[in-house]
Order: sequence, then C-alpha cells, then structure tokens
Amino acid sequence: MDLLGFARGPALAFALSIFILGMAWRLYAILRRPAARDLAQPRVAGWRAIGAGVLAHLWPRKTYPRRTLPATVNAYAYHIGLAIVVFGFVPHIAFVKRLLGVSWPAVPGWVFGVAVAVTFFGLLFALTLRRASAVTHRISTFDDYASWALTLLPFLTGMAAIYMPLDAAYPFHPHQPAALAIHLLSFELLLVWFPFGKLSHAFLLFASRGVTAAAFARKGAAL
Repeated sequence: MDLLGFARGPALAFALSIFILGMAWRLYAILRRPAARDLAQPRVAGWRAIGAGVLAHLWPRKTYPRRTLPATVNAYAYHIGLAIVVFGFVPHIAFVKRLLGVSWPAVPGWVFGVAVAVTFFGLLFALTLRRASAVTHRISTFDDYASWALTLLPFLTGMAAIYMPLDAAYPFHPHQPAALAIHLLSFELLLVWFPFGKLSHAFLLFASRGVTAAAFARKGAAL
C-alpha cells in the first residue's frame, strides 16, 4: 500500500472514527448533566430566550466596537472563506460524495481562490492580534495555538497539491500522489484533534450559548 492508499483508506477510517466518536461523547457529556431545579420563572419563553441569546452575541456590544471590530470582521471573513473552501471546491465535493453519496454545485474557480486567500491571511491576522494583545497573549494556551496550526496546515498542504485549473471537472487523476496524500493526512490530523480542542465550538457554540441564554432568562441578567 502506497502513502496515498494509506491516507485514503486506514488513516481516513481512523480519523473519521475518532471525530465521530469524540464529538458524540462531547455532546453526550453535555446532555447527561442533570438539569438544575428551577428557582424562578423565566422572563422570556425558552426558545425565544435561546434565539435572542444566540443572536445577541453574533456582534460585539456597542461599548466595545472600536477595539473588537477588526477581530470581529476578520473572524467572520475567514470563517466564511473556510466554509467556501471546504464545501465549494470540486475535489472536496467529490470527496464528500464518495463518503456520503451527496453532492452540490461547486463555486467558480475565482471565488475559491479568493476564499483561500481571505482564509489564509485571516488566520495569520488572527494570530497577530492574539500575540499583539497582552491580555490574549497571556491567557492563550497550547489548545489555541494547536487549533490554529492544525487549521492552517491543510491550507498549506492543499495549495501544494493543487495542479489542475480550479474549475476542472471531476474525475481527474492526481498528478502528485505524495502531495495529495500529505494533504489528506493533514486533514485527518485535524479531524482527530477536532473533538478534543477548541475547534469543537463549530458544533457546540450555539448549544452552549443557548443554554446560557436560557439560564440568564431566569436570573434577571440582560443579554
């Protein structure tokens, strides 16, 4: 078995197993926690409180816009770019189709190229902001830097593996099997890390904010 066969076979199966089981365990750990006894009637009905709590924190409060605006805009930009790169590129869609049997239209090649650039520079800018601030620099942990590095790594290996026009139709045969294998392995490393680091917020963010908002609705706290 060559490196590409290993990346497409045993390594992918192992990474997906860790990712699925790990995220299932994280969700189970949250859901199995006993519910606290209600001590007050909620000021807002449950789902309304949850929805308001989630939406209220999608943009910083008016008190902090000047300091947080660059980081907020950058975060939205590279998250949108990341979604386009992951779900809009022809080989990525073909990868999902092989696994799940579903597909959708790809974005134009130039849109994918812009998304790669925005995401790449957005991640670098996010690291610069983290290092430049005395507060975020001091509270940053290994998890923050590992999550950042493992998110950036598939971009670097993916750019090295691209050899055809960005609008090329699938199927196509890899021109550099080793580069493609390294790209797949870097993605699989990200999958293995995903449930155990802060990247899991992609699945847990809205659930945790919703629970917090529902609790605040019973404590007299404003959103």
